[in-house]
Amino acid sequence: MSEDLDPITPRDAVRLYLADREMELSEKSLENHRYRLDSWLAFCDDQDIDNMADITGRTVHEYRVWRQNGEGDGYEAVSKATLKGNLATLRVFFEFCASIDAVESGLRERVRVPKLDAEEISRDEKLEEANAEAMLEYLEKFRYASREHAILSLLWHTGIRLGTLRAFDVADFDRDDRCLDVRHRPDEGTPLKNGLGAERSIAIGEYHVDVLEDYIDYNRPDVTDEFGRRPLFASEQGRLSDSPIRLTAYKWTQPCRWSECPHDEDPSTCEFRKRESMSGCPSSRSPHGVRRGAITKHLRDGTPEEVVSDRMNSSREVIDQHYDERSEREKMRLRRELIQDL
Repeated sequence: MSEDLDPITPRDAVRLYLADREMELSEKSLENHRYRLDSWLAFCDDQDIDNMADITGRTVHEYRVWRQNGEGDGYEAVSKATLKGNLATLRVFFEFCASIDAVESGLRERVRVPKLDAEEISRDEKLEEANAEAMLEYLEKFRYASREHAILSLLWHTGIRLGTLRAFDVADFDRDDRCLDVRHRPDEGTPLKNGLGAERSIAIGEYHVDVLEDYIDYNRPDVTDEFGRRPLFASEQGRLSDSPIRLTAYKWTQPCRWSECPHDEDPSTCEFRKRESMSGCPSSRSPHGVRRGAITKHLRDGTPEEVVSDRMNSSREVIDQHYDERSEREKMRLRRELIQDL
């Protein structure tokens, strides 16, 4: 340890780092940094590291192996893409620590961030069409127009992002024109990922209009948020945060909720039925997994890529790289149907 460094605990260093980044990062990005650095703090606790000045290149390597293999309590082995995100955040964190004399200058260069090939970059779990249909059929039958039914049917029908869904107000729903207006309102707590460029109107089918109407009329809490707006998806406390929307997706994409468990687990004892562990189920999917499955379905149904791009607010390049799982033969057959004569 250099005598020029000022002692500071890993937890205090993380606290100062997050406070420093608060003004320049979006709320969502800041949350991601906090989550990734939680594993670093857990590693430091495991190794009894109480001073950032003691961190060396070997420590960094040991953390990399620890995180990759899921060696800490409550942590599982991660993909290369997840590991890359963790290590990229750690590099930026170390750069900040060097600026406050907490670690040796240049420590960030000791963090080897793995490179991903095109297949690894685009690889992500998606909700399969058969599972989506079975889930929605169950919700329609037993929980029609509930908040869960409205959320999941809309996510699957439109392929929108979580942030877009939670940004909707009741007033954004046009029953007569059968559409939802997407609006960027950063000063009122509902920014969109692509800012003003994400604003658009999304057409919805008659069935989904009926579901939203019945949800609003019978099951939506009559609440406003802190800005006096009437959020479309709400609890008794106001507009839903990201967390309950994620939990809704994780819970209801588990096949054991509407069919038999494909993993031969007993639902009455399965640890993944617990609220805090639902995301660990091999079959559960996040809202992004629902979005990815929805985009794939649109493409396989023959929806033109430019229509999918506009509706889902994602460039064709991103769709090609991250969402389009059609084989070249599938694409050829769809082109043949459009051309008709070949």
